[in-house]
Parts: sequence; C-alpha cells; structure tokens
Amino acid sequence: MSLLDQPPRQAGALTRLRRPGRAGAAAGRPGGRPRPVRELLLIIVLFAAYKLGRLLADGRVSEAFDNAHRVLRLERVLGLPGEAGVQHGLLHSQFLVHAANSYYAYVHFPAAVLFLLWIYLRRPAHYRWVRRVLVALTAAALVLHLLVPLAPPRMLPAAGLVDTAARYGPSVYGAPQTDTIANQYAAMPSLHIGWAAVIALGLVVTSRTRWRWMWLLHPVATIAVVVGTANHYWLDGIVVLALLTVTVLLLRPPPADRHG
Repeated sequence: MSLLDQPPRQAGALTRLRRPGRAGAAAGRPGGRPRPVRELLLIIVLFAAYKLGRLLADGRVSEAFDNAHRVLRLERVLGLPGEAGVQHGLLHSQFLVHAANSYYAYVHFPAAVLFLLWIYLRRPAHYRWVRRVLVALTAAALVLHLLVPLAPPRMLPAAGLVDTAARYGPSVYGAPQTDTIANQYAAMPSLHIGWAAVIALGLVVTSRTRWRWMWLLHPVATIAVVVGTANHYWLDGIVVLALLTVTVLLLRPPPADRHG
C-alpha cells in the first residue's frame, strides 16, 4: 500500500488543542468567557475614567445647592414622602443607624466586585451583558453628574436631616472642601441604588431557584440606607432606576441559563 492509499491518522490530543476553532473557540464565541487580564484592565480603566469624571464635575458648589432646593420643591409637588421619615426611623436605634452607615460605606463597591467575579466565573454567557449594562448605566449617570451637580440632603438645612455618618460613624467622606477622592456634589442619580439594582437583576435573571427574588432586597435595603443616611433624595433613586430600565430595554439579556 502506498502512502497515498493509507487512511488518515487520528489527530492526537496535542494536535487538537493547537487547532484553531477548538479550544480557542470558547473564548472567542459569543457567550464565551472573556480573557481575565483584559477584563481586569478594562474595569480599572473604566473605574479611573468614572472617578476622573466625578472630579471634573466638582467646583460648582452654589449650583449644586440651588439644584438641591429645586429637587426638594419638585419632590413636594410630586407628592413624594419626605426623606426625614426614613431617617427618624433609623435614629430611634443606635444599632440601626450604625448598621445603615456601615451598609453605605462597606457594601456598595465590594458587592459589585464580588458579583462581577461570580457572574464571570459561573455565568459567562451573561457576563458581557451585565458588563455592558453596568458601563452604560454608569456613563449615563456620569453625564448627569456633569450636567446637574447636586448637594445631598445631609448638606441642606432645609431638608431637616442630619449627617448620620459624620455624627455616628462610620463615615467615608471628609470635608467637601478638602475631599480629593470623591465629588460629594454628585448626588443625582444614585449609583449606590443603580449598581444594587444591576446586581439584583443579574442574579434574578441567571438563577432558577424560587428564592432568587430575595435578591431584590439588596436594592430595597440600599434605597432605605441612602435616603435614611441623608446621602440621597428619593428622586436620585427614581432617576437611576429609570435610566436602568431604558438601558435594559436597549441591551437585552442573552437566553437564560439552565442553572439553579
């Protein structure tokens, strides 16, 4: 038998691994898990751009306080409840007010990081969708921070509220005049609420357990915390949830996984 007549040999394991479209296809196909180093660098760049954008919005203090008075008047016209009602409920208990301050200080960013890590590892088909939603929502919020500087209610005597973090601790902010890390005049909209809603939405969409709706308690608790600690107005939450609704309508999720 000549060499031309011999049947083709089965490709070995090493040959199969080297073939394009085999092992490398999972990383390139839609729904495949993106490369971790690229994703980490992307998240770092986006976070740095967000922080820079917030700082660029700083320095418009008088405009921020004028807008705060307008927000209060608009809330009364709309018939929204006063923020003071939530805060008075917290102030009846030193434990509750300390817990609310801790939730505001320590849950927001770590929860987002842990959620992104979990969905990257366990639900790669949904990871890209969640990332796009989070980036689009944060970008829209940054535009509003630039266009509508807003002093939070804790800075506004007319709101009748106290700065619970400064009085009872723990606090993540220093004096607004010397704070070089965060722009404290960027209350509109609330990304604490927005990111919490994205986390809950992502977990509800990617889970099949009957208990998945319990994740909605995270944004509900966040709304109570940011309002009760006088860091945000009701309208800050309403606006960010409206932005999230539009974002999700434009960026539809992929087909649901079959995971529990």
